[in-house]
Amino acid sequence: MARPLDQIAISETELAPFVNGNTQAGKAHALLEQQKGVWELLRNGYDTLRTVRTRAFEFDGFQIKVQFNPGRLTSTVAKVDAASIKVRKCFLCTENLPPAQRGIPCDGEYLVLCNPFPIFPEHFTISSVRHTPQLIRDSFAALLQLTRDLGSRYTVFYNGPRCGASAPDHLHFQAGNRSHLPIDAEYDLVKEKLGSRLVRSGVLRAYAFEDYLRRHVAFESPDATLLQRAFGALYEVLQDGGPAGEEPMMNILGFYTNGEWRIHVFPRAKHRPAFYFKEGDEKLLISPAAVELGGICTTPREQDFERVTREHIMEMYYEVCVSADKFAGIKTRLASKLAALVA
Repeated sequence: MARPLDQIAISETELAPFVNGNTQAGKAHALLEQQKGVWELLRNGYDTLRTVRTRAFEFDGFQIKVQFNPGRLTSTVAKVDAASIKVRKCFLCTENLPPAQRGIPCDGEYLVLCNPFPIFPEHFTISSVRHTPQLIRDSFAALLQLTRDLGSRYTVFYNGPRCGASAPDHLHFQAGNRSHLPIDAEYDLVKEKLGSRLVRSGVLRAYAFEDYLRRHVAFESPDATLLQRAFGALYEVLQDGGPAGEEPMMNILGFYTNGEWRIHVFPRAKHRPAFYFKEGDEKLLISPAAVELGGICTTPREQDFERVTREHIMEMYYEVCVSADKFAGIKTRLASKLAALVA
């Protein structure tokens, strides 16, 4: 029997012993502390996180980290084809949440939930209260709102239904400690060195990154409405020539600092690299999504953690991100649309 939303929503009284301040980010942190005390699966997930090992690979002015995290095996090998999705229960629907799991409602549309298989020291899933497909075109405004509400402590991210979402049938975002991703600390230096400006007006700045292993576009603005229009322009460019009725493959990272958003959009060419499907010693279980594009590559098998090389990382990004030729076309068309937008 489905649990009513008011039974899942945690009360202010339950949060009170763990809250420091009255921000949404503070409440999310408090939720995690409360849930660790009452939900064994979550507690076990964070115990596993303590055993995580990390290697760092240096590139030209930036860094990619590889994390050995055995707790991420389920997500890494998740079957997300239509047939598999059809026969399993949706683990984000309220009727299927574990009895101990509680959440923080957001505007009556979303629930902030603790992720029991964490990558970050604090990791959340923010799911729609309705079972509706994972699509960003009509939920980008929600991404901006959540990024603003949680941005003092967390980055908010989105994985497309065909490139990283383990629940492509249920709209959701994720959030994790913003300082944890290399892309956040590196951004200003990388932008100066590797970013090419697409548009720069008083309230909207857009940059393309080509020599960062991960070709992508970053928007900066304090204006949510303008950001939505800029993202809409990019969405149209990415959708052009693609399969009718399908969302263009993309991952998104959202940051909010000093009254301004920074949104990274990574167009994708494919879901998983070739080495994911190989056999024996040639197989590496790395399934790239937003976190990997932010600079942390997670593998749940120790042998993969030990064997992965700088060349593997370069090969992976080369395969799953759009080609140089395609990105050049994206840049040209997007720059034209953005110029018209701010004219």
